[in-house]
Amino acid sequence: MARVEFGLSLSSMSTIPPFARSAEAMGFDYLTCGEHLMFHGPIGNSLVALAAAAAVTENIKLMSTIVLVPLYGSAAMLAKQTAVLDVISRGRYHFGIGVGGEFPREFEAAGVPVSERGPRTNEALEVITRLWTEKKVSFSGRFSNFREVTIDPPPVQKPHPPIWVAGRQESAMRRAAKYAQGWLPYMYTPEQLAGSIEKIRRFGREYGRDLSGFNNGLFIFTSVYRDRDRAREIAARQVGRNYAQDFSQKAGRYLLFGTPQDCVNRLNEYVAAGARTVVIANACPREDLDENLKLIAEEILPAFRS
Repeated sequence: MARVEFGLSLSSMSTIPPFARSAEAMGFDYLTCGEHLMFHGPIGNSLVALAAAAAVTENIKLMSTIVLVPLYGSAAMLAKQTAVLDVISRGRYHFGIGVGGEFPREFEAAGVPVSERGPRTNEALEVITRLWTEKKVSFSGRFSNFREVTIDPPPVQKPHPPIWVAGRQESAMRRAAKYAQGWLPYMYTPEQLAGSIEKIRRFGREYGRDLSGFNNGLFIFTSVYRDRDRAREIAARQVGRNYAQDFSQKAGRYLLFGTPQDCVNRLNEYVAAGARTVVIANACPREDLDENLKLIAEEILPAFRS
């Protein structure tokens, strides 16, 4: 069986240090954090949160899941922030990115037209990659214009921190094939994952990129209980609340839930489809979080570590 790396998404901004230390102690490969300027409920900023986590951990990798690139007005400033995060984490940062758009009010608040999110992100990835790897960079584009800019200190990782592209659409797959080292879709079935991996390979050939070392992953909301029906009901309720949608009919397709063995069986379908990194976002009430994490760490992760 292929070894699968597992990430765990931060569940609260108020408990970052103990949660980060626990994730590392339980054997997770990544600690991750998402972000929005504003959303349907409380949510943090991945760069700030992961900087706090870097200070209290030693080995666990740190991944933004995801940075909403178009909401950052300056690609050069985002290059600086992420370079510093890689330095203070001693080379553990992974730059997961996406374009957002499902919550237009945050784009309005940031002064960014939703229609520009794709082009802004593509140009920003060009800017950031160059600033991470070159000195005295000059750039003239649609959204960024500057002369002889050097990011110092540069990132620790060479040639640069890994870029992961998240999303669900073909435009995101093309972005991954052109700019990234990893693909991290969400709300995907195993069949969708397999199809997207094949498209990324094809797009990579079109762009002339060698994707032999490319990492295919998955971000999935997860609820683990001894009672499968309870796990499904809680997962649908929690994720539905996060996204202000009814997930009662979508849970079976897009969420990971059930007993530990149920979850292992479903994850095996994703692994067969090509997933080698799985980021788990807990979909359970706070009072059940410790028990959920215990079941994941003790009964799910070992099934993929032999």
